[in-house]
Amino acid sequence: MLDKLEEIKEKYDELGQKLIDPEVLSDSQKLQKLMKEQAQLEPVVLKYNEYKEVSDQLEESREMLKEKLDDEFKELVKEEIKELTVKKEQLENDIKVLLLPTDPNDEKDVIVEIRAGVGGDEAGLFAGDLLRMYLRFAERKGWKTEFISVNDQGIGGYKEVIFSIKGKGAYSKLKYESGVHRVQRVPETEASGRIHTSSATVAVLPEADDIDIEINPNDVKVDVFRSSGNGGQSVNTTDSAVRLTHIPTGIVITCQDEKSQLKNKEKAFKVLKARLYDKYLQEQTDELAQSRRSQVGSGDRSERIRTYNFPQGRVTDHRIGLTLYKLEEFLDGDITEMLEALITSDQAEKLKNISES
Repeated sequence: MLDKLEEIKEKYDELGQKLIDPEVLSDSQKLQKLMKEQAQLEPVVLKYNEYKEVSDQLEESREMLKEKLDDEFKELVKEEIKELTVKKEQLENDIKVLLLPTDPNDEKDVIVEIRAGVGGDEAGLFAGDLLRMYLRFAERKGWKTEFISVNDQGIGGYKEVIFSIKGKGAYSKLKYESGVHRVQRVPETEASGRIHTSSATVAVLPEADDIDIEINPNDVKVDVFRSSGNGGQSVNTTDSAVRLTHIPTGIVITCQDEKSQLKNKEKAFKVLKARLYDKYLQEQTDELAQSRRSQVGSGDRSERIRTYNFPQGRVTDHRIGLTLYKLEEFLDGDITEMLEALITSDQAEKLKNISES
């Protein structure tokens, strides 16, 4: 492990030299790429420097014990050795986690797609609850959100809603939210008080940069048409809505929420890029799945991942078996405890896989 850490430190220092090279400074794309690469290595290097410092202090204290010391001072040195040993072990564990294979998309912004599943109007209302949950979570984090496409039911629910969340590490926090979310509750329209089960699907896509994916304009059919549904006068009376069809994959994106055709087209292309990038990532995941798939980060969009039970006020994540009895707070965006548990579980599984291989 120490040899690998030295290699990482050398790479980090080498990148630091490249970043002050005039040739690199004049190439913004290359500069951005190198800065991103160095930023990814920095947490490991800082933790390694701390580890070396503690190791040196520990060695000095052990050497000190070999000298002639009075009993009181010897006890102080022994206590210091004990504390430094614990600290060193903790740093070793921290470094092992940092050395786990990183997801290159973790720092990206995300595009979230929520769709009503089984359950009719109640499924649409639940999709609305999930939308509010993620918007409130983003608000708590100080992240920015923007609606891209909205298809509402007109009764407070949604057939489909697509929006972006911009914030540092958004994908690393929200990537485990993809899958089928299930709700168990008594609908307001249910006179007999029977509990109904409905569902909604969530897809969290890393927002693709131009560096990540390029779209050939000849591969995209662009149709414009008049917007439908709620909106201002110009939304419904001009050909501002845009539909993109990606011919090679058959992916169709429609955006009609903006008054400007140009803005709708921009947003539609943003979603198309994210979908194509996600398709590429899913294909990679499927290949890796043949050998090994981590418990949490399976990426299976059809998997039922969580149940929200209103009568008992609980939310249960089926992948890690965690149940929290704070459903109201959870749906108000207080989902950090669950997200951290999912991240920790995934890290533990990866550490286990590395030790077994």
